[in-house]
Amino acid sequence: MKPSPLWLAAASLLLPAMVSAHSIFDAWQDYGNVWRSGKASYGLDIDNDSLLLQDKDGLYSSGGVIRISSHQSDGKLARVAGWHLGHEVYTPRDVKLLPNQIPANDHPYAAWLYMGWFAEVASSHGGYFKSSIDLGCIGPCARGEQVQRGLHRLINQPEPQGWSRQVKNEFGLQTAMAWAPQRYSLGSNADFTPGVQARLGNIFTDASVSAVVRLGRLNALPQQATNHLLLRGDARAVGYNASLQGGYFSKDNVHTVKPKTWVGEVELGWVWQSSVWATQVSIVRRSNEIRSLPNAEGAQSFARLQFSYTP
Repeated sequence: MKPSPLWLAAASLLLPAMVSAHSIFDAWQDYGNVWRSGKASYGLDIDNDSLLLQDKDGLYSSGGVIRISSHQSDGKLARVAGWHLGHEVYTPRDVKLLPNQIPANDHPYAAWLYMGWFAEVASSHGGYFKSSIDLGCIGPCARGEQVQRGLHRLINQPEPQGWSRQVKNEFGLQTAMAWAPQRYSLGSNADFTPGVQARLGNIFTDASVSAVVRLGRLNALPQQATNHLLLRGDARAVGYNASLQGGYFSKDNVHTVKPKTWVGEVELGWVWQSSVWATQVSIVRRSNEIRSLPNAEGAQSFARLQFSYTP
């Protein structure tokens, strides 16, 4: 099923609206200088359901991002520019099932491999604007089968059996933006930040609203020292999801399913950052994404680990 013109129009209108709504977007003209002369930082993000020591592996099975960035700050504004390389793996709920045993309403096998540019500007009052553009591919070209088989051998988990039914190859072009107006204080050690996000492309098209509550020793700008608890809630309206439906231009996929229109997500984590090292450890709970799958069977939890090093 292709997304309706209404969804595409809504996403297309939302992105420029987010841009014009935030005055610090003017600072984007300096991003070339940020990349050339800013302070370098290196990061690694990992999502994986096996990190929760569960007895099953499926749905959004794993994700990883390597980041190389540069940042500058004048105490009021912080700018970040960089590159990232990412990989995501999706499978049915039980990877031990043979191809002909996978239920028709289960998640297809799929992998998304991408590389792109990202940029961010954040103000000391908590407002931010983020953007990225990625190029990649979904399908066998993303090497999801090889990555998952190798990982399962390493951690002694059952080998997946159904990758022969994965979605077909398709080149992907993906854009994303996120905007928050400001941060609201809830006291000396707590604050609240509402935001909106949108993605547009032939892999994912969606829009969401979010709210983040922080509690602890808080920082005003992203690169400053902090030690706090994090609670994030997100409600996403889905226009297209290629991990479920196959690429937007693909035809004759063996196994696809229709996505739910609304998906919710909650993240609870701990963030620690010094002038050199930073880490975040979270547990994420995501609601069912598949329209024909019972909610009790489609909801999932996974761990999220994020590390960065700024020499």
